[in-house]
Amino acid sequence: MRILIAEDDAIMADGLTRSLRQSGYVVDRVGTGLEADGAVTRGEFDLLILDLGLPKMGGLEVLRRLRARQSRLPVLILTALDGVNDRVRGLDLGADDYLAKPFALGELEARVRALTRRGSAGVSGVLRHGELSYDQVGKVTEIRGKPLELSARETGLLEILLQRMGRIVSKEQLVERLCEWGEEVSTNAIEVYVHRLRKKLEAGGVRIVTVRGLGYCLEKPKSP
Repeated sequence: MRILIAEDDAIMADGLTRSLRQSGYVVDRVGTGLEADGAVTRGEFDLLILDLGLPKMGGLEVLRRLRARQSRLPVLILTALDGVNDRVRGLDLGADDYLAKPFALGELEARVRALTRRGSAGVSGVLRHGELSYDQVGKVTEIRGKPLELSARETGLLEILLQRMGRIVSKEQLVERLCEWGEEVSTNAIEVYVHRLRKKLEAGGVRIVTVRGLGYCLEKPKSP
């Protein structure tokens, strides 16, 4: 799961980034509305955490532009504004939830889990492939009910492939989804992650196919 934080308070942004990374999310951050608008236009994210009081372009305008492009990206508004009208306007413009400052990190993470679960996998948040199951909230992978030990990179890779089951995902797309801005990960490193994950999934009959020159595809489970 990749999250963009749009927050101009550096201390708050640092705290949110550290907390969410520790929970297994890939996190990028910007400090102005212009940067947020550009980032969600160019990049692929699973959630936008959006402060209303951003410089250069307010959070509400970022949200308005986002929805005008027909984007369904889940948005969690952070606001220090006390007025009910500001919250109502944000929700009317298409925000999915809001949280007033100050707030507890535990509550924010719970709301993040709810929004990412709602946006990608319905109510349960569990992706399945034959005898394999992956809980996107708890980041737990199991085969036949037994936990499968995966690294953070392997877990992220599996999640991406499960979400796109039966479709080809290029190495470049995997780099985009797995890596934060400024983090240098080569396509050769992606090959290594895929090789390791492929070996661990063999026991569950889950097959990652290499499509030469295009990328990788997680085969759909065979019908019984």
